[in-house]
Amino acid sequence: MGEVVSIDRLEALVAQARAAGRRVAFANGCFDLLHVGHVRYLQAAAREGDVLVVGINDDESVKALKGEGRPATPGPDRAEIVAAIRCVDYVTLFSGPDVVALLRLLRPDVHCKGTDYTVETVPERDVVRGYGGRIAIVGDPKDHSTGDLLRRLGAPRAPLPKV
Repeated sequence: MGEVVSIDRLEALVAQARAAGRRVAFANGCFDLLHVGHVRYLQAAAREGDVLVVGINDDESVKALKGEGRPATPGPDRAEIVAAIRCVDYVTLFSGPDVVALLRLLRPDVHCKGTDYTVETVPERDVVRGYGGRIAIVGDPKDHSTGDLLRRLGAPRAPLPKV
């Protein structure tokens, strides 16, 4: 099981992993309501390195990105849930509109993004290339989303069959 850590603690853990010759893969996202697309993304990201670090948007940044009513799940809970996924080593919450500051601090060997991006459309590509990192597009096609899940949950449900 992974561990939820502060950014300061994470910086030290990443330095230890590097000193031991381990490659660090980094993935990030909101992970508001965990679904199979998230799990497949994280599993594929883990295959890109020896240590998987996951950055999770804090509540304020999720609200700014996704709109009023989001996140559906508070940040500390989202972090704990993601840390419970077997392939995840470390999870931290970050604030702000993007993950650039965290990438500059940690300098992961591989920055993993989902299949809704290409290497050329990753917003952080110049930062990652600037420190010599690599970008990997991982996971399955973007057929799942928290927004879709929330819409489905809000829709009227069919009555249960009588037994």
